[in-house]
Amino acid sequence: QVQLVESGGGLVQPGGSLTLSCAASGSISRLYTMGWYRQAPGKQRELVALTTSGSNTKYADSVKGRFTISRDNAKNTEYLQMNTLKREDTAVYYCNAAGLTSEGPAFGSWGQGTQVTVSP
Repeated sequence: QVQLVESGGGLVQPGGSLTLSCAASGSISRLYTMGWYRQAPGKQRELVALTTSGSNTKYADSVKGRFTISRDNAKNTEYLQMNTLKREDTAVYYCNAAGLTSEGPAFGSWGQGTQVTVSP
């Protein structure tokens, strides 16, 4: 079983910055894709950014140039640096990871979510 634990959410003013972290633990043999998603009230969950084991990255158009995803493979941890935050970035942010367990089967796991609120 693989667990993801997020941290770093909170309240920030428009134009401010936050960094989210997500640590994966458990029976992990290999991590492939790690990503961040968000869900605002009344909206569907959407992709914010993801990174592959080959360090390729993908971003939602709405966050390009403002958010940066990174990962520390030695720590099985990913980060989301969020700059120039806007009110519309307010949402619950979820981390996601996919890979192989030590026992062999593939896994896909979600974190519990962390609230990010952008407000004056």
